[in-house]
Amino acid sequence: MSDLSPTAQSVINAAVEAGGGYGRATPVLHARIAAALRAVADELASCLFIGPNEGDIKCVIDLSDLHDLIDELEAQ
Repeated sequence: MSDLSPTAQSVINAAVEAGGGYGRATPVLHARIAAALRAVADELASCLFIGPNEGDIKCVIDLSDLHDLIDELEAQ
């Protein structure tokens, strides 16, 4: 398995720690986290055309929407 960026490693660590620190980071865990993050990005991203060229698009995620989603999931 290749080395992860510090950001990716912190996400994996948080997932393992949220499970009580039991288990270990596996390719299956990585895939599940990646799928969840992709779903969040797809649901919450707003893409804007920002320039004169067709490819000039910027996608952003509203952090308040992200925090609302996190709060909803943690409340379950």
